[in-house]
Amino acid sequence: MPVGVDVRSQRISPDGKWLLLTATVSNQTNLYVYPLDELSKEPATARQITSTAGPKREAQFSPDSKEVYYLDQGRIQVVPVEAGKGTPRAVAVAAELDVDFEQEKNVVFDEAWTYLRDFFNDATFNGADWPAQHAKFAPYIAGARTPDEVRRLVNLMIGELNASHSGMGPAAPPTGTVAPATGRLGVRFDATEYEQNGRLRLTTVLPLGAAALAGLKPGDVLLAVDGHPLTGTTNLDELLQYKVGRRTTLRVSAADGKEREVVVRPLSRETEKALDYRQWVEERRAYVAQASGGRLGYVHMFDMSAASLSQLYLDLDAENMTRDGVVVDVRNNNGGFVNVYAIDVLARRSYLSMANRDMAAPVPARSALGQRSLELPTVLVTNQHSLSDAEDFSEGYRASKLGKIVGEPTGGWIIFTSGTTLLDGSSLRLPTSTVRSTRDGKVMEMNPRPVDVPVTRPIGESYTSHDSQLDTAVKELLSQLGK
Repeated sequence: MPVGVDVRSQRISPDGKWLLLTATVSNQTNLYVYPLDELSKEPATARQITSTAGPKREAQFSPDSKEVYYLDQGRIQVVPVEAGKGTPRAVAVAAELDVDFEQEKNVVFDEAWTYLRDFFNDATFNGADWPAQHAKFAPYIAGARTPDEVRRLVNLMIGELNASHSGMGPAAPPTGTVAPATGRLGVRFDATEYEQNGRLRLTTVLPLGAAALAGLKPGDVLLAVDGHPLTGTTNLDELLQYKVGRRTTLRVSAADGKEREVVVRPLSRETEKALDYRQWVEERRAYVAQASGGRLGYVHMFDMSAASLSQLYLDLDAENMTRDGVVVDVRNNNGGFVNVYAIDVLARRSYLSMANRDMAAPVPARSALGQRSLELPTVLVTNQHSLSDAEDFSEGYRASKLGKIVGEPTGGWIIFTSGTTLLDGSSLRLPTSTVRSTRDGKVMEMNPRPVDVPVTRPIGESYTSHDSQLDTAVKELLSQLGK
């Protein structure tokens, strides 16, 4: 039926008038109802009845078909089916539960084994005797003393499948749990100076980081944090514990020996990592521009998420658009789901141009009309840490004949997966769909995507300013442009 949403599960109401859909739109899961009553006055369209970000589970109708009960973040919620009759509300419940670990661990083990038996993408289990694995590991599970030991054993069993995107993880922390957070200054220190003299001398200050906004520069020495002097034995992380976003005073010595106090608001680890990554990208962009004499641009995709696709749109900016070609880098990209959208940006070709009377030159119609399109020659760089959907991207790049691929073959981790939650709250990854290349029909799992020009970076090169893979990519693309 044309319900118009990506449905994960469905249920018909007791009175037969409604179809309840657990569906995903824009990467957010919510509940929808679709009318089945031919006499209904409402149009036959899926109507959204929840709008929160968390996953919705175990959705079911009340006996009178007027309400829907479901789990959201571990809490029971109820929402009216009829439009305008109210919003979701929590159901107050309280219960005590005594868990017999000796029984629970066996149930969890059986759950994990059964899910993989029923849903694993390869019916031959990659050659493993799956019933025999149950018999082999059951005695070890019986002797396990903690949930961590159970997960370790289950993961050893799953390892016998020799499949990527697999494994069992711990239960998510309770809602509202706040982990200890250490503030970050957005700086790097001189390791030699610290080892020899116990001093924290700055070598790098990340743009837009806490230290940069306070005016700190490479060469400055950090002397104290909130009045606590720093020595070779001081734990800086301990002094910055719980300081994220909070006013913190630093005493700093400049290169000329003059001391001063500055006020900073330390960053979270995630924010510092994002700033560090953006600086890395800008350094690679400058590197490619210099190596190509200003002819080539550069973009890197961190992963294959919707956020990275949006960042790709931003990075294909005016500077990249005015180059003769662009180096596309997916090294260390661990996958996602947007490869087809990213390939489209590179594969689209111009067939119209537009110009106003005062314009010096016409512009491509796609760009003028707001469609993302590079329309320039490219070269792709991969390595052994380009995984999953990054490998799909590499395959799409080759199949579309967009250009040469330089670097190392990808990892060979290519299975489409889902996931489920076990009785004790543990998570289980389920490789459910086999991915094949339409070029040759071969299964891509355990078959890394090849390169046209193999280049392996020498050990230790990443600690220098040299990048032999980018050098080769620049050479190949310039050669193509020359032709």
